[in-house]
Amino acid sequence: MKKVYGSAAEALEGLLFDGMFIAAGGFGLCGIPELLLDAIKDAGTKDLTFASNNAGVDDFGIGILLQTRQVRKMISSYVGENAEFMRQYLSGELELEFNPQGTLAERMRSGGCGIPGFYTKTGVGTVIADGKEHKDFPTGPDGAMETYIMETGLFADVSIVKAWKADATGNLIFRKTARNFNPPAAMCGKVCIAEVEEIVPTGSMDPDHIHLPGIYVHRLIQGEHEKRIEQRTTRAA
Repeated sequence: MKKVYGSAAEALEGLLFDGMFIAAGGFGLCGIPELLLDAIKDAGTKDLTFASNNAGVDDFGIGILLQTRQVRKMISSYVGENAEFMRQYLSGELELEFNPQGTLAERMRSGGCGIPGFYTKTGVGTVIADGKEHKDFPTGPDGAMETYIMETGLFADVSIVKAWKADATGNLIFRKTARNFNPPAAMCGKVCIAEVEEIVPTGSMDPDHIHLPGIYVHRLIQGEHEKRIEQRTTRAA
């Protein structure tokens, strides 16, 4: 099975359609699939739903798709740092489904494992729990009960992620904190596309160092990445 493609546009060919659901890795500007997001912008696909921790900044990451009005709904945890996101949400142009970060990560992971729903204490007693099933479970040998809410797994049409290294079979290694949401996002898509900084020979990666096995990855591209700093803080010399 050929997994390596020549460009982001080639890797997305035949997968994009209006109204689709995309899961994207990344946290802030760290580990975001910037090349694939650029290609989605160029393709003009619209009415998109994104599951992503956040939406980048105004001119980078998913923020570029907000500027072109290609995103209809965000399933996110953090929506700061993006003035256009705020403007569209407050004006009713953008639908937003807030998720606690751990819940969002587990919804992605659950989708990748074929789990349609799970219970969590996170969000009980808040607006996050509104309209969701509540269930009491015993929490210890004394028979004490605690309330949990049910969250559903996420099943995306396509996953787009960014990794550090890959081999031709799709095994991925992420670099430090750039791993973040990328593994669970990769797992929950019907098709997963990974962009990487380097593709190494198959068999050259230590199996114990692989963060995501290639069975989850269907298409790969190698490219140059900007590695932008989201908030630069300096001090006087």
